[in-house]
Amino acid sequence: MTNTAQNPELRLHLNWRCDRHAPYGDRQRAVIDHTTRQKARDTISAWPGYQPTPMLELPDLAQKLGIARLRIKHESRRFTLKSFKALGGAYGVMRILERETGLGIDAIMAGDAKEQVAGVTVCCATDGNHGRAVAWGAQLAGARCVIYLHEHVSQGREDAIAAYGADIARIDGTYDDSVRQAAEDAETNGWIVVSDTSWPGYEEIPAWVKQGYTVCMGEAMEQLGDDRPSHLFVQAGVGGLACAAIGPVWEDWGAERPFCAVVEPHEADCLYQSAVQGHMANGLGSLDTVMACLSAGEASPLAWAILETGADAFITIDDHFSPDAMKTLAVSQTDPRMVVGESGCAGLAGLMAVAADPLAREAMGLGGDADVLLIASEGATDPAIYQEIVGMTPDEVGETQ
Repeated sequence: MTNTAQNPELRLHLNWRCDRHAPYGDRQRAVIDHTTRQKARDTISAWPGYQPTPMLELPDLAQKLGIARLRIKHESRRFTLKSFKALGGAYGVMRILERETGLGIDAIMAGDAKEQVAGVTVCCATDGNHGRAVAWGAQLAGARCVIYLHEHVSQGREDAIAAYGADIARIDGTYDDSVRQAAEDAETNGWIVVSDTSWPGYEEIPAWVKQGYTVCMGEAMEQLGDDRPSHLFVQAGVGGLACAAIGPVWEDWGAERPFCAVVEPHEADCLYQSAVQGHMANGLGSLDTVMACLSAGEASPLAWAILETGADAFITIDDHFSPDAMKTLAVSQTDPRMVVGESGCAGLAGLMAVAADPLAREAMGLGGDADVLLIASEGATDPAIYQEIVGMTPDEVGETQ
C-alpha cells in the first residue's frame, strides 16, 4: 500500500517489494557480505583509538513514545570524528592505498610506503562528516586530500575538515553539484574519488565505504546478542548507513530481522521517491533541510541494491522533528543524556513522527510491545549549530558517560 499515512508532518510508504522470506542474494552480496564485513571489522579494530561505541537504553523515552523498549547505538564517540562516517571514509582511503601500493593496510599504517602513499591524492564531496572521515584517513596514512564543499556547508564543518590537513574547494550549488565537480576534477588531475555514492563504472570504492560502515551494525548485533529488536529506524541521505545497517541483519537474521524503516527529510526524499515509483528516482524536495548531512537528491545505486527489497518501509518527516529529537535527548532527567546532531537524530525523529500518528503506528506494527533500535549516527559535529538548536553547548548538556 502506497502512502499508508500522509500528512504535512509524515509520509509513509510500505514497501511491497520487501519479501521478508527472500534470501539475501548475489545482488546484495556484491555490496556487503560476511567476508567483506569481517575484513572491515578486522582492519578498523586495529586502528589507534578503536573501541566499540556504546548502546544506551532509554526506558523513560520508550514509555513516553508508547513502546516497550528503546535502545540507541551512540556513534558520537567514534574515534575523534564524532560520527559513524569515520568507519567508511577512512576505510575507503585505506583500501585505495592498499590497491595503489600493493601493500597491506597494516604496512601502510606502519609507514612502509611513505613515498608511494604521498603520491596519491584522494578527494570527495561532502556535507561534512564523510569529508572529515576521508581527510582523517588520508592524514593517518600520509596521502594528500582535497574535499569539495557546496555552498550550504557550515564554516564550522569546513574548519573541522581542514583540521585534518585537507585542502578545501568550495562549490556553488547543492551536494549533488559538488559530487559532480569532484568527479570532473579527479578525472582531470589523476586523483581518486572516495565517495559513498556510486554511479555506472564507479562501484568498487563506494562498496568499500559501505563495508566500513557495517562495523557499526556488527558491534550492535554483538551487543544485542539474542535480545533482538522488533523495529529498526535508520536515517538516510544517499543510503550508505541504511544499507550497511539493513544488509547485515538481513544476511544474518533473515526473516527474523527487525521491521526496517528508512527515514529521510521531506525535502531530501530520493529513497522514498525511488520506493514509491518502483525504480531509482531523484528526490522531489528542495534539499533545504536542517538535517544537512542527509541532504541528497540522488540515491546510491549500491545502497538501493539492498534497500529496494530489504527495507520494510520508507518514511519522510518534517524538519521540526529533528530539533525536537535533539532536545529530547539532551535534557532527560532519567534516561542517559545524549549529544546528537541534527542529522544523527533523524532515526529518533522518524520514530517520534510515527509514534504520534495512529495510522502509521498500526501500519508499521509499532505497538506497546515494540522494541526499537536506533543509530545516533553523529554527535555535535558543528557545536555552534548544535547550541543554536538546543540552546546549550555540548558541554552544558553534560552527556552521560
